[in-house]
Amino acid sequence: MSTALLLGAGGGLIGFLLSVLGAGGSILLLPLLVSGAGLATQEAVPLSLLVVILLALANVPPYLQRRQFAPRPAALLGLPALVGSWIGGSWVKAGLIPEAVQLGVFSAAALVASWLLVRSKVAPREPQRSQSVLLVLQGVLVGLLTGIAGVGGGFAIVPALVLLAGLPMGLASGTSLLLIAVNGMVALAALGHWPHQSLPLMLPLLIGGGLGALVGQRLAPHLADRQLRRGFAVLLIGSALMSALEAWKRQPLPPEISHTPIQRSR
Repeated sequence: MSTALLLGAGGGLIGFLLSVLGAGGSILLLPLLVSGAGLATQEAVPLSLLVVILLALANVPPYLQRRQFAPRPAALLGLPALVGSWIGGSWVKAGLIPEAVQLGVFSAAALVASWLLVRSKVAPREPQRSQSVLLVLQGVLVGLLTGIAGVGGGFAIVPALVLLAGLPMGLASGTSLLLIAVNGMVALAALGHWPHQSLPLMLPLLIGGGLGALVGQRLAPHLADRQLRRGFAVLLIGSALMSALEAWKRQPLPPEISHTPIQRSR
């Protein structure tokens, strides 16, 4: 019951942030599932991807109704991200990335996300052709992060669309949500396994996420964007520290230490 309440509260926060910021909330899922629910990373990553996909799709329709979707930047960023997602997921499936490294990558990404959210309040500008290459490279990096750490990557997609493609925040958020959903599907397919044992944990996450999204949609017009970003950056730093601690705990011991008998002091 306590785990269900924790997941429900976490899902509510994630749904709220997705509806208000259009990105970022999903990066809280992995530490919630690993540290809060006690799941192994192998189970937490695909479950995180499933929840990310469903919550992103649930938030897409209002943006599509307002025609807040940019096809060209979505293709420039999204297609390389799909390739990166498949590569990252395949690496995890093949066992090339240990659990401690997955958590370490997530921790670093959360710290970068907190910095991006604080500094990315920039007025949209006209995109330059030279920035298309940077947009493609950003897409590959976001995809790799999705496949390895099970996050949607919206915290990096939105700043990239604003700073490199010159999109306004509303258009960038709508484009980001659709890319998050498609990106997550590819990463889940690349991982190749279904977290059937932990699927019941999705229920409190999705219920909380739906309620949080409803609250966020009502409060969004009355909330200052920069203050929300600062508050979310603090949460991200906490998530990064928690994940780094888990990565340290789950690091395998060197053979000489694990096989050394403990001597009693006289």
